[in-house]
Amino acid sequence: MRFDVIKHHRWWFTLSSLLVIASLVSIFVRGFNFGIDYTGGTIVEVVFNQPVQVAQVREDLKQFNLENAIIQLSGESNETSGKDVIIRTRNLDANESAAVVESLNKNVGQNEVKRVESVGAVIGSEVTEHALINLDIAFLVLAAYISFRFEYRIAFSSLAAIFHDLIMVLGVFSFFQLEIDASFLAAILTVIGYSMNESVVIFDRIRENTHTHKRSDTFADLANASIAQSIHRSCYTLTTVLFACCSLYFFGGDTTKNFALCMIVGFVSGAYSSICVATSIWAIWKSSNKKDMRNAVKAN
Repeated sequence: MRFDVIKHHRWWFTLSSLLVIASLVSIFVRGFNFGIDYTGGTIVEVVFNQPVQVAQVREDLKQFNLENAIIQLSGESNETSGKDVIIRTRNLDANESAAVVESLNKNVGQNEVKRVESVGAVIGSEVTEHALINLDIAFLVLAAYISFRFEYRIAFSSLAAIFHDLIMVLGVFSFFQLEIDASFLAAILTVIGYSMNESVVIFDRIRENTHTHKRSDTFADLANASIAQSIHRSCYTLTTVLFACCSLYFFGGDTTKNFALCMIVGFVSGAYSSICVATSIWAIWKSSNKKDMRNAVKAN
């Protein structure tokens, strides 16, 4: 028995509306936890007497809530250990820097401080502004392309699903105050590409089915049939990418967790919004337009 996705559109719209509203409230009330790529930070470089591992340093930094700091090995080192360690973290005052060095000296190994200095933000406001402008241009180009290839209703429905996915990701990061760094932009762009691809696959199936469906079929029937034909492909794709992202999240280390989580949330939201939200918007819009045309003909 085929599940009627369009029939339950009120459930999808209600669920999505609640999630979007909750996300927007969190974004405007709690804001975001921007990482050192956006806010600047402090570089602490120490040279240990004996080689140490990055995991040892990161474990010791947890007591200062600095476990997400960027830790790099410099100078003579192998893949896992070295003497020269560079720690790049949020802004620290003189007392905090001294406490970090003292703790490393006590818990990790004897070391000598090579430098402690403040650095500016890697991603400045100008770069961020240019990125947002390019993102807007990309949306306009996508809208124009989909409108040309399909129709403007499909373009609107697809873009609505993408905005839905972006707000979901931003809402999760805002609510849990997860750190947003340079890799977050890459993850967001990946989510946009995935969401758009899912929508295009389904709507391309809808376009093909418009030439073969019965005249008595409604737009809801057409959408449901197209979803049923492409659902297995969507599930296989989602399972594959989630397997990779979950592996990266659970086994990739602290520095990749937020990057992987952004894609996990975005991919799940993208699959849901493309199947349930975007197609429902299109089917209802088309059905409403058809009814309006019939009423106009009867009135004449």
